[in-house]
Amino acid sequence: MSTQTSLPLAGKVALVTGGGAGLGLAIAKALVAAGAQLAIAGRRPEPLAAAAAELGGDTLAVPADIGREDQVLALYAAIRARFGRLDILVNNAGFGTEAMADELTLAAWQSVIDTNLTGAFLCAREAMRVMKPQGGGRIINIGSLSARVPRPGGSAYTATKAALDALTRAWALECREHGIAVSILHPGGVDTGFQGGPSTTAHGFAMMDADQVSRAVVLMATLPADINLLDGTILPLTQPYLGRG
Repeated sequence: MSTQTSLPLAGKVALVTGGGAGLGLAIAKALVAAGAQLAIAGRRPEPLAAAAAELGGDTLAVPADIGREDQVLALYAAIRARFGRLDILVNNAGFGTEAMADELTLAAWQSVIDTNLTGAFLCAREAMRVMKPQGGGRIINIGSLSARVPRPGGSAYTATKAALDALTRAWALECREHGIAVSILHPGGVDTGFQGGPSTTAHGFAMMDADQVSRAVVLMATLPADINLLDGTILPLTQPYLGRG
């Protein structure tokens, strides 16, 4: 008979950025189902509060723009105050902008960089500062297939996800002697519910449910402490990979 203590993440504390909706909320639900205590962060207070109510339990919801250092520091202060530790960071928050490079404004470029790259750095840095004294933890970065196979009009998003892939490897080297595993998951087409239409792209391949991606995140999070699934790509079987549209 299953009990709370038999859940693989029982006693662990996890933070999911961008946890108020879409893929972040799906990941948050999967981590709670695996037994984790949870903190979620996001820019919009209302969806974040609704997500926390849906997740239930002792979920901590902290409105934060992760591209701003002061707000990330406040986020981690709240986590320390509530839980006293952090075992898993899922660096999920991110967005893209659709514009060809010669039409991309500096403001739009900087906005994507601030969240997808600077925000991921700030959250990972603070996680390391919590996890090192504990003797371990996991940082799971959510990348994108775009990091390796770009699409036209997505240069800012592609740049951030490719940089996050490189940072994952740098951080994995820096952190392993402290028992911290750093990894990255690159999803392909995911139906996050934001499209408002059928879960099939204009290119004809069916998109994945966010729940399917969240299962991969839980797999990475529940590996033995001395094992790291450094990187992985998850995508619909019919989605083109090389030379995709």
